[in-house]
Amino acid sequence: MRWNNLTRPAEFILLGLSSRAEDQKPLFVLFLIIYLVTLVGNLLIILAIYSDSHLQTPMYFFLSTLSFVDMCYTTVIIPKMLVNFLSEAKTILYNECLTQMYFFLAFGNVDSYLLGAMAIDRYVAICNPFHYITIMSRKFCVLLLIISFLVPFLHSLLHVQLANRLKFCASNIIRHFFCDVNPMLKLSCSSTFVNEIVIKTEGLSVIMTPFTCIIISYLRILIAVLKIPSAAGKYKAFSTCGSHLTVVALFYGSISYVYFQPLSSYTVRDRIATLFYTILTPMLNPFIYSLRNKDMKQGLGKLIVRIKSQ
Repeated sequence: MRWNNLTRPAEFILLGLSSRAEDQKPLFVLFLIIYLVTLVGNLLIILAIYSDSHLQTPMYFFLSTLSFVDMCYTTVIIPKMLVNFLSEAKTILYNECLTQMYFFLAFGNVDSYLLGAMAIDRYVAICNPFHYITIMSRKFCVLLLIISFLVPFLHSLLHVQLANRLKFCASNIIRHFFCDVNPMLKLSCSSTFVNEIVIKTEGLSVIMTPFTCIIISYLRILIAVLKIPSAAGKYKAFSTCGSHLTVVALFYGSISYVYFQPLSSYTVRDRIATLFYTILTPMLNPFIYSLRNKDMKQGLGKLIVRIKSQ
């Protein structure tokens, strides 16, 4: 084990999902398939949206961006996992670890802000349909997109800088499959009080801002839909929100379980929960949005026909 200044390892060892040798190749095959499905599924969503004039709306603008971010999100984590499955050392350099943490936090929070922007879009579409084009203008959509990237990337920079101040005296083994904040804090031999306070305050506010937008938007939507007299009208209004609500539940359900609990209770169960919002949700998003959305299914159908004809 190499250390710099006796307080910082030159590299970390990622323990991964399993330390048993016989599990490595099956896990490699499983996550390779998941990664390829994620890339292909999200790429098809992007191509379908930008090749179909009927999908050139704010809702699908945000959905295509979400698909792009999901591809980046999984690429931050899975390729290194795949390498480690076939490697005995399972190491990651210190600077690579911080870089992975930075982009993991950044893209993960961009995901949540995009989900918030999509909730605002659905609120305007259902509650103010006659002013939809005016409110959800290109300028407003670009503003929401800038906020969705700017806040998370600054937020990530703060947490990585705080992690870089930590000291690691006894071990360099991270009991996780990537460089996440909580496993590194648990490994540190220096005080993590400031880090934990920032996570519970600044981190909580950054995560809860888009979530609050989602809750308020859907409460307003619920009130508006209940006023619709016909059952068919209510079903049509709710059907436009079903895909988004499913993704929100998967994403925020798993992320809340992992981060809003004491650091001392961080266990192997949290690694499993982390799989949901880091790997499984980005893979499932294309299926959720395409299977539950008539316009998206038609767009994908046109894209597949176009690809076959070429």
